Amino acid sequence: MSTAIPQPKAADEKSLHEDEVSKAPTDPMLAIYLEYAFQTPQWKAYHTSRLLQKIDIRLLPLLILMYLLNFLDRSNLAQARLGTLEKDLGMKGTDFNLATSILFVGYIIMQLPSNLLLTRVKPSAYLGLAMAAWGAISAAQAATKTFGGLLACRTLLGVVEAPFFPGAIMLMSSWYTRAELAHRIAWFYAGSSVANMFGGLLAAGVLGNLEGAHGISGWRWLFIIEGTITVGISLIAAFFLPNFPATSKWLSEEERNFAQWRLVDDAKETDAASSVSVKDGLMLALKDYRLYIFILFQHISLLTQTFQYFFPTIVKTLGYSKIATLLLTAPVWFLTFLVSLGVTYTSGKTGDRSIHIICLLILSCAGNIIVVSTLNTGARFFAMFLMPLGAVSAYQIIISWVANSFPRPLVKRSAAIAICNMIGNASNIYGPYLYPDSEGPRYLAGGAAVAGLCLAVAGLAFLLRIVHIKENKKLQALENDNTVREGDARGVGFRYVY
Repeated sequence: MSTAIPQPKAADEKSLHEDEVSKAPTDPMLAIYLEYAFQTPQWKAYHTSRLLQKIDIRLLPLLILMYLLNFLDRSNLAQARLGTLEKDLGMKGTDFNLATSILFVGYIIMQLPSNLLLTRVKPSAYLGLAMAAWGAISAAQAATKTFGGLLACRTLLGVVEAPFFPGAIMLMSSWYTRAELAHRIAWFYAGSSVANMFGGLLAAGVLGNLEGAHGISGWRWLFIIEGTITVGISLIAAFFLPNFPATSKWLSEEERNFAQWRLVDDAKETDAASSVSVKDGLMLALKDYRLYIFILFQHISLLTQTFQYFFPTIVKTLGYSKIATLLLTAPVWFLTFLVSLGVTYTSGKTGDRSIHIICLLILSCAGNIIVVSTLNTGARFFAMFLMPLGAVSAYQIIISWVANSFPRPLVKRSAAIAICNMIGNASNIYGPYLYPDSEGPRYLAGGAAVAGLCLAVAGLAFLLRIVHIKENKKLQALENDNTVREGDARGVGFRYVY
């Protein structure tokens, strides 16, 4: 079970430090906590800066690249559609919608067991192996001859892609404090924006120059090239992706101890992976009523982003050629990338989650309303910037908020992240049907529904703000009464962010 850390209150900190250490020499985590707790703020700031530089360089670039390829291999079907994919495989009607949504059947089934397993194995080897598998299957889509074959590949692709996203979020939450996590997740999630931007540029190049090369269709080359790159990067990930702070040999012993202390100090509790069984950690998550609000929150939020899988098709309604359409998607995602970095930085600095999310979802709502309200090219193109700028940026704050809200123990946090991501992604099973071909070019039903869902997400953000304010008042009252808290209680001084 996670252990609450005693907070120093005596005036003579040095004597208190020596007294506490003498009383508890058998608790290594407590000894580590006390060793750093009494250092000066200047010392802590200096060593935090040095440590974060090392963590950021070792962890973030590789995770961003992995997520870029994860999202690219998942969403490249949207670019392939602008080639001869549907004609070659005899697809018609809502076949493309089915091919998009079926990936998420396997994806959601594997989320929870995979993330629970991740607390018991080396993340580097596990996520690297998963990456190699999804790259191979993505490339194998190029060999499909029938629509049924494509569906089989897409289902398997969902199964092997499932471990990565929740696993990466859980791994990051094991290195960064709550104030640091939101902005780092923005850099990580930027992989999806860069994938959409880079994917459009790559697809324009492949479909424009490799169509028919060596007797192979352009869309097949797209799957081959992107899948092969993924397999190559997976070998690097398996060897260089960091695991957890306590076992990272690329840090000195002092740095490993300090990395653990920072997280203990942030949550006011220890975070040993083996302190709670997988079953108990899962039950702790399921008994927390806030989990169910976050599940609905993440589910609807992902539903507001369904347009991503049809974005090239939506942009094509502006009347440009397929190559020009793919190129036009790039600036939209580049601006989304920049905005997401900005809002998550301010979210982390201010400690605010809900107000940021509410404002961003209002922007996305406006974009969806404009897109379905007019066929004017300029107005629609402007609105197409607002749609991902609001919804995608807000989602990056949402996923960090989930990790922040279930800090300890590790297995509970892992289960909560996986459950929210699992049920959240179930929206992608039926979400693609919001944009059937018959509704183009305006896609009135889909756009209007997503606009309403944006407001629903904003409402849930406000609800969670109220819930966490209420929970913080309870924690304060318990501390004022010196009430002994057992079980899954928060450590002294901990407060939920909102």
